[in-house]
Amino acid sequence: MALLTTTIGSYPKPEYVPVPDWFQEESTVIKDPTEAYEEYLRGRQEEVEELLDRATREVVEDQVQAGIDVPTDGEIRRENYIHYHCRHLQGIDFTRLTKKVMRSGAWEVSVPTIVGPVQAKDHFLPRDWQIAQSVTDRPIKITVPGPLTISDSLSDAYYGDERKLGQDLAEALNAEIRVLAEKGCRWIQVDEPLFSREPEKALSFGVENLERCFHGVPKEVKRGMHMCCGYPDVVDNENFPKAASEEYFRLAPPLDDAEIDAVSIEDAHRHNDLSLLEQFKNTTVILGVIAIARSRVEPAEEIAVRLQEALDHIDAQRLMVAPDCGLGMLNREIVLAKLKNMTQAARQVG
Repeated sequence: MALLTTTIGSYPKPEYVPVPDWFQEESTVIKDPTEAYEEYLRGRQEEVEELLDRATREVVEDQVQAGIDVPTDGEIRRENYIHYHCRHLQGIDFTRLTKKVMRSGAWEVSVPTIVGPVQAKDHFLPRDWQIAQSVTDRPIKITVPGPLTISDSLSDAYYGDERKLGQDLAEALNAEIRVLAEKGCRWIQVDEPLFSREPEKALSFGVENLERCFHGVPKEVKRGMHMCCGYPDVVDNENFPKAASEEYFRLAPPLDDAEIDAVSIEDAHRHNDLSLLEQFKNTTVILGVIAIARSRVEPAEEIAVRLQEALDHIDAQRLMVAPDCGLGMLNREIVLAKLKNMTQAARQVG
C-alpha cells in the first residue's frame, strides 16, 4: 500500500483572488494587516465571497489531480494563516498596531494588539471546510494557528503572562475546533512553528496548550500538529535564519506522549538525522520531502530514496508524505510539478 500524502496549509492563490497575500513580496498585509485586508472587502463582500469559493474549489481540485490523499483548503481566504483566525477572536484590536520583532529577529512588522480577554467569537471554519469538502470525497484537512505561534504574532497589552495568554488562546481555538469536528471535518491540524524557535516555552506550557486545543474532540478526528523551522523571506534564499532542526529531538518525546495523532516536520530544506523518527513510537510522522521556498523541482526518484531511508526508522503505517510547509511562496506550475513527483515517489516506496 502506498504511503499516504497530504499538504500542510497554503497553496498559491489564483490571480483573480483579491485578498492580499503575505507570501508575495509586494504585499503590504504583514506591515499593515488592517488597511490591506479590509480594503479588498470594501463594498463588494458578496463578489469577493464568490471568488474565494471558486478559488478554494480550484486549489482542492489541483491537489486531488496531483494525487494528494488529504488535501487542505489552500488557506485561500487568509491574508496570513495567523491573523485570519485572530479576526474571529474577541480581545484583539486590528486598528491598534504595534511594531514587533518576530521569529528570533527574522521579521520586524506591525501587528495587532491584545487589549482584553481572548475568547472565541463567530464560528467561521466550518463553512471554509464545507466549501473545500464539496469538491472531493477525500478528507479535507483544516489548519489552525497554535497558541504559542499566535501569541508571538501579536502584541500583548493586556495579559503580561504568556502562560495565561496561551491557555485562553487554546480555549478559544478549542471552541472552533470542536464545532469544526461536529460538522464533520475529520482532519484538523494545529500549526506551531514557534515550537522549534522557542523550545523552552514549548516544553514548559506549549505542548499542554496544544492538547488543550483538541480537548473533547472525538477519536475519529485525526489530530495533527505542524512545526516547521520557518519561512524564508523570498524564494531561493538559502541564508534565511531558520530555527535549529536539532530542536526536534528535544520536542519529539513529549509530543509523542501527547494526545495527538500526527506530527509534521520538515526534512527537505535541511535533512534531519533520521534516527529522529525513532523518537516517535506511537505518533504518525508527516515528513516534509519537498522544499517550499526553492524553485527547483525535486525528481520523484530523489524523493523516493529519502522516503526509503526514512522507512529504515519508522513503520510505513506511521509515515505520511508532505511538503515541508505551506506552498504559498511558489507559483502554481512549480507546485503542481513538485506535488506530482511527491505522490509518485510515495507510490513507489509504499
